Amino acid sequence: MNIVTIIEEKVKDLFFGEATGHDWYHIQRVLEMSRYLHSKEGGNLQVIELAALLHDISDYKFNGGDIQKGSQVVREILTKHEVKEDIIEKVAEIVLHISYKGAKVENKIKSLEGKIVQDADRLDAIGAIGIARTFAYGGFKNHPIYDPEIPPVLHQSFEAYKKGSSHTINHFY
Repeated sequence: MNIVTIIEEKVKDLFFGEATGHDWYHIQRVLEMSRYLHSKEGGNLQVIELAALLHDISDYKFNGGDIQKGSQVVREILTKHEVKEDIIEKVAEIVLHISYKGAKVENKIKSLEGKIVQDADRLDAIGAIGIARTFAYGGFKNHPIYDPEIPPVLHQSFEAYKKGSSHTINHFY
């Protein structure tokens, strides 16, 4: 069994039934869209597939706010499976920077592989499924659906975005 298949099975077991919109089916859609984008844009397919599978492995929104934890977990998992160090570093770098961090925050994804996985992840955040995922996450965080007293904010920094609290509708701004 190749490493992508091994990691796919592990991630499926970990995320199946997760209820915040970051479930196995989200990861599977990101994986399939990443493969499609790779077919058009190129890049290292193994890096793309592993990053797509592991992009939410320890998201700061669910691990107590530790932005570094996801890339650390990636390194542990891939090292355990004897993946080449250069592949591990590329995947860990993508996972570190993939999450949305605010409307006016610099995107630190530089590699083609990272841009492909980030685009696939963000494409899953639009349309009907993306809207449903937004409300699932808002419910998980106990955010109200709407509060006309709270205007939308375009955050200038990741810290402001991370600390901000709003209603779910404002996410769409």
